[in-house]
Amino acid sequence: MKAEIITIGDELLIGQVVNTNASYIGRKLSEIGISVARIVSVGDYESDIIRELKYAFENFDVIILTGGLGPTHDDVTKTAICKFFNTGLVLNEDVLNQVKEFLAKRGRTELNEANKSQALVPEKAKIIMNYWGTAPGFLFEENGKIVIVMPGVPKEMMGMMENFVINYLSEKSTGSAIKQKVLKTTGIPESYLYEKLKDTVEEIEKFCKIAFLPSALGVKIRITVKAENKEKANALVKEAEKKIREKVEKYIYGVDDEELEMVIGKLLAEKGLKIAVAESCTGGLIADRITNVPGSSKYFERGIVAYSNEAKIQILGVPEELIKNYGAVSREVAEAMAEGVRKISGADIGISTTGIAGPTGATPTKPVGLVWIGYSDKNETFAKEFRFGDDRLENKQRASQMALEILRRKLLGIEI
Repeated sequence: MKAEIITIGDELLIGQVVNTNASYIGRKLSEIGISVARIVSVGDYESDIIRELKYAFENFDVIILTGGLGPTHDDVTKTAICKFFNTGLVLNEDVLNQVKEFLAKRGRTELNEANKSQALVPEKAKIIMNYWGTAPGFLFEENGKIVIVMPGVPKEMMGMMENFVINYLSEKSTGSAIKQKVLKTTGIPESYLYEKLKDTVEEIEKFCKIAFLPSALGVKIRITVKAENKEKANALVKEAEKKIREKVEKYIYGVDDEELEMVIGKLLAEKGLKIAVAESCTGGLIADRITNVPGSSKYFERGIVAYSNEAKIQILGVPEELIKNYGAVSREVAEAMAEGVRKISGADIGISTTGIAGPTGATPTKPVGLVWIGYSDKNETFAKEFRFGDDRLENKQRASQMALEILRRKLLGIEI
């Protein structure tokens, strides 16, 4: 089966919103053996949507649309779909009750006309319930073609994909199975990672495809396998992963959608340890990432943003002479910050960051991008020096990532 993905919205065309929906849907369709042959973005115009639908309907087996299902005047996907399939709108009581329930959970008990309009659905469509928002999705089957329409809000679209669309299309698909797995690495540049894996990649690319995807937080290694069935595809992915891990296990912190903060959270919870962080150049980013994980209150004791020298001295107990003698961006101060936050919090582990995020603040001996990351537990206190680059926001991201990576390796007993 071949598919086209149509994402709808002026915001996509003008670059106001990054089109993450298309990449997500494309990945999910590939995993169940449906080949994505075309991805198109169109604006919020009925005529453009209908024109693209006609082309897709003539050339592909599966057409997935996202966006333009809201209650405002610029949401025209529903009316375009009705014109294309020559059907009218009818009130669906199940959808109306779902809208009421969704809004009631947010303290809104009275529905306005815009809310009620969400329950008007195409008469010919099968309804895909939306438990993450108010706009339902629609499914049409006609002349052997499948058309699926979903909201553009990523959370709502993903919920529908995971809870209905993937299973539905899996039963319809008779093609080969495509399986992907992403191994996430950090703490090693792409060129060094490839050098370690060059021979392995040449070996395993006889039965799969390997891609290296670098970012500010690390390098993702994507494994893609196409096989006659799901079982064979899974086995080949497992074989490729095993060979990669044999060479670079130290740098792999997670797979697929796992984030580093999730991994360290699980490790801290399993070991019954608490952590506290003292941040200067990262400005609370480490604490933010840790507390993005549900249940982080079990292991996260506190986070302190000690940006000024005064804060480092008054709150964390950093000796004033250390700052005078070595400067705030130094091994000595990073160590004192990590040890200070650990002691005042009573946590098992303290982590700290101090650096020059840029673009100003550099000296001849301390360039933009210089960051010291401190670690302290009851047995040892140390700090590591890193030089990340010239971009302020990337420096914050990379420093937060490396702080969490140092913590992961310490928890697992891996050499830093």
